[in-house]
Amino acid sequence: MDKIYERFQQIGVIPVIAIDDAKDAAPLGRALCEGGLPAAEVTFRTAAGEETIRTMAKEFPEMLVGAGTVLTIDQVNRAIDAGAKFVVSPGFDPNIVQYCIWHGIPVCPGTCTPSEMLAAMDMGLDVVKFFPAEPAGGLNFIKAVTAALTTIKIMPTGGINLTNLRDYLAYDKILCCGGTWMVKKDLIRNQEFDRIRQISAEAAAIVKEIRG
Repeated sequence: MDKIYERFQQIGVIPVIAIDDAKDAAPLGRALCEGGLPAAEVTFRTAAGEETIRTMAKEFPEMLVGAGTVLTIDQVNRAIDAGAKFVVSPGFDPNIVQYCIWHGIPVCPGTCTPSEMLAAMDMGLDVVKFFPAEPAGGLNFIKAVTAALTTIKIMPTGGINLTNLRDYLAYDKILCCGGTWMVKKDLIRNQEFDRIRQISAEAAAIVKEIRG
């Protein structure tokens, strides 16, 4: 898991993708890589998620491709078989977490309370997703919680954008941020991959500015 977390830290922003047609996976992956964000959390919210993971993992080996919105152990297995390197869930399901730990699969469960974060830590995790970040209290909440839970690292997702990205990345307990603003569905649907590349480059520049 440590190597995956190191990649999270280096990339800084993990695009969270809900893609409707797997034919868009290759040009999207290329746009993200060329824009300086060689990563994707491909959600299982759409039927094309599994095939998108397979395409990106095969065609862009430099990408850190994982599965998001994973709700079942079956989805864990399908994601890993497709080439996912990590699993993210929107909430804390101890069965999924334990299964991933047993099988050596990097997992980042969603948490929204200190109790859920403590439960994840009790299972041996030191990185959790904080979702939905902005509606649940944002950076101020994270700072308050991590003042007590000093060893945990956070991946906030939900409401992150270019306006608040610098503030999040500047806090040392933030491992990386999940974001959707560079991969909005209408941009993908309209084949605006040059625009996706541009927006990704803007985010990558902020990561470099804050983290060097």
